[in-house]
Amino acid sequence: MKVNLTSLGFLLALIAPAIAIQSPVKAAEPRPPLAELVADVSKSLMKENDIPGLAVGIITPEGRYAFTFGVASKATQKPMTTATLFEIGSVSKTFTATLAAYAEVKGKFAMTDRVTSLLPELKGSALDDVSLLNLATHTTGGMPLQFPDSVTNGAQMMNYYRTWKPTAKPGSSRTYANPSIGLLGLVTAKAMQGDFTHLMADTLYPAFRLKHTYLDVPQAEQASYAQGYTKQGAPIRMTPGVLDKEAYGVRTTITDLTHYVEANMGRVKLEADWAKAIARTHGGYYRLGAMTQTWVWEQYDYPVALRDLLAGNSAEVAYKPNAVTEISPPGAPRRDVWINKTGSTNGFGAYVAFVPEKELGIVILANKNYPIAARVIAAHRILTTLAGNPRSDDGP
Repeated sequence: MKVNLTSLGFLLALIAPAIAIQSPVKAAEPRPPLAELVADVSKSLMKENDIPGLAVGIITPEGRYAFTFGVASKATQKPMTTATLFEIGSVSKTFTATLAAYAEVKGKFAMTDRVTSLLPELKGSALDDVSLLNLATHTTGGMPLQFPDSVTNGAQMMNYYRTWKPTAKPGSSRTYANPSIGLLGLVTAKAMQGDFTHLMADTLYPAFRLKHTYLDVPQAEQASYAQGYTKQGAPIRMTPGVLDKEAYGVRTTITDLTHYVEANMGRVKLEADWAKAIARTHGGYYRLGAMTQTWVWEQYDYPVALRDLLAGNSAEVAYKPNAVTEISPPGAPRRDVWINKTGSTNGFGAYVAFVPEKELGIVILANKNYPIAARVIAAHRILTTLAGNPRSDDGP
């Protein structure tokens, strides 16, 4: 289906003077109405949430585009560009899941394997009953969102896993957890006989042709690293933590992340085993309300009501245990779905969403931690408009 972008001409014509636009997929420049739509939504989002700078990536059937607004630092007033590096928080988990899926494709393990079959030093712990799939779907049975403050090194981390006690049977409840995905990354690196950071840099990034994506920002790129801001507006950047790289440590640009999303949509040619890995991360394993939990990614039947997106991305789902229904056998990857993932650090906010069937996708990166609901509403408005559907009035 071709999107008729010219039908968007009725939208406000306020264009941000600092917009940067690229279309590396196709030579054609984005039509002005697309820029108007993105500028309208982005400027409102920034004003309502006091966001210093924003970058928006858009994927349409016609191409891939990037727009930037505001500044990378309030102190220097350096403008946002397509080369600006953002912390993407838990969107990083999709990279970890993809590397794990690639390891499975390569025969390093099966996702149904128990954690302790790969980490025998944890045998005799509750992880004897937890599979790698449970780690990837937040269904371990009750791991917390964060490690306790007392866990600050590798030895303390392993002791934590040895003594961890589930609050529910694995596979019966979803509790969003950094220790869960972090452990998946740890197991994957061990199975691939490498260091996680190096495996990402030397294996995954080249496969997806990501040229400015890092777990450790090199000195030469420090000038491109945006300053982050807390919800109260104080400057901050991510500090190191146990398994931070595996769970929330990626820094990247709007160009690279939009390209990565396009690859997840099947619009970028990948080596066969990486394409298989992407497909595995999109299978459906558990159901929670209108949301289907895949490997880290979350998906909804399309078209999706805004109220369902807001419910699935709510604090109720992110911070509390929720009973889930297992999908057996697991659902095959689908194209008629809205797939999304949020990501936050103390100073940055990210949101990614795409609809493969419509060849539509969006990436929103901000150098401030601001409410997730605002990100979801903005993305839903843009993609729904581009799809030619009337805006939903079922949200707040």
